[in-house]
Amino acid sequence: MKALFLLASVSVFALSPSFAVAREESRPNILFCIADDWGWPHAGAYGEPVIETRTFDRLAREGVLFEHAFVSSPSCTPSRSALLTGQWHWRLENAANLHSTLPARLAVYPELLAEAGYHVGSYRKAWGPGRIEPGGREARPAGPRFKSFGEFLAARPEGAPFCFWFGSSDPHRPYKLGSGEKRGMDLSAIRVPSCFPDVPEVRGDVADYFFEVERFDRQVGEAIAELEKRGELDDTLVVMTGDHGMPFPRCKGNLYDLGSRVPLAMRWGESIPGGRRIEDHVSLVDLAPTFLEAAGLPAVEEMSGRSLLSVLVGGESGRIDPRGEFVLIGRERHTPAQTAPSTVGYPSRAIRTFDFLYIRNFEPDRWPAGVPESSTRGIDYADCDNGPTKTFLLANRDDSRIEPYFTRAFARRPAEELYDLRHDPHQWINLAADPAYAKVMAELTERLTEELRASGDPRIVGGAERFESYPYYGGISKKKKK
Repeated sequence: MKALFLLASVSVFALSPSFAVAREESRPNILFCIADDWGWPHAGAYGEPVIETRTFDRLAREGVLFEHAFVSSPSCTPSRSALLTGQWHWRLENAANLHSTLPARLAVYPELLAEAGYHVGSYRKAWGPGRIEPGGREARPAGPRFKSFGEFLAARPEGAPFCFWFGSSDPHRPYKLGSGEKRGMDLSAIRVPSCFPDVPEVRGDVADYFFEVERFDRQVGEAIAELEKRGELDDTLVVMTGDHGMPFPRCKGNLYDLGSRVPLAMRWGESIPGGRRIEDHVSLVDLAPTFLEAAGLPAVEEMSGRSLLSVLVGGESGRIDPRGEFVLIGRERHTPAQTAPSTVGYPSRAIRTFDFLYIRNFEPDRWPAGVPESSTRGIDYADCDNGPTKTFLLANRDDSRIEPYFTRAFARRPAEELYDLRHDPHQWINLAADPAYAKVMAELTERLTEELRASGDPRIVGGAERFESYPYYGGISKKKKK
């Protein structure tokens, strides 16, 4: 049985016959651009006053900007696996975890497009991190690797449409300390996320993160300029996004908005009426069916996502599709950051509506960011990337002014969390135990459980123990880092 939301292969809004015929006659190129650890709302189009994302802002201005785009999981491998397959990560066996493999039986959209005559390739970081061999794959899931976009285009057969994965390692840590300030950013104008204390160390760290986001943005701009030079930009569906939130405490690896919500903009010449903002909740699992429908290919039965094509071409703004009222998010193992020698993760699931975020933590006795000082793996709270912000929180945890930030980032959490986004958009006050929200809790608990059961989530239907026994193919540091 399919889940009720995000599982329909064709939108309820039918494409016009003329548009369908046009797609058969001229399939679009697809340029998919994805940053590593770039989260919402860090782009000029979302109102960030310091960062300069001219390329992303142009795509938003000339195409469509999505206000509520989310990943399936706020961790690299499961996020990218879900994107490529169009399925929730909990349906992907090993690929639900970081540093895993992607079973060969799972169809990925680049291979489907290649079979349909597309010239397919990738650049820099694509699927992963992980190893494809244990899953039985012989080819890279995102397509053969090229040294540059130009090299890829030069290898294209005459007349063939292309599908290119333009990946980046920006803005993944580590950062060059002071790079943002040196670029000329006004650190005093940065909107410090509410889950961090407003101190110079954090402002500088955020600025350095912004510096790498800007570098990714410029590189995507160079690829778009190449398409313009060739006269192919308007024949290309350009998508720009990130694989999850920023690599900071309580962000990456977490189901809060700063971990799971990402920038998303799409442009496709005259095919997509520009200057629009879509409020619907969408997931990056929707991209695979969107690309397939744009290419005139049939939907894949196993895909969890819904095609966004009719939303893109329809010309409307705001809340459009009723299925966009909520989105699902989840997490399994990021790094093996619990007590050694265990390699278990911190399993959790969430449902996010316009008004509420409800999170279910299946193992509340574990540590959401990894174990503290008792860690034998050499890194305190290893599920949180090291950097100045983390270092500041650890060093000042006993300061009463800093303790609330430290606790919310690193301490154990209850089995259930509920945030009223109407009054608490930063998801700071957990209302799960508040009697005034008992009805909301009951409704969201039931709805989340129904959706997960319908999608075959092992955490609900059984068999979840296998998530905790899959091999981890990444290295484990033995040296404590600051």
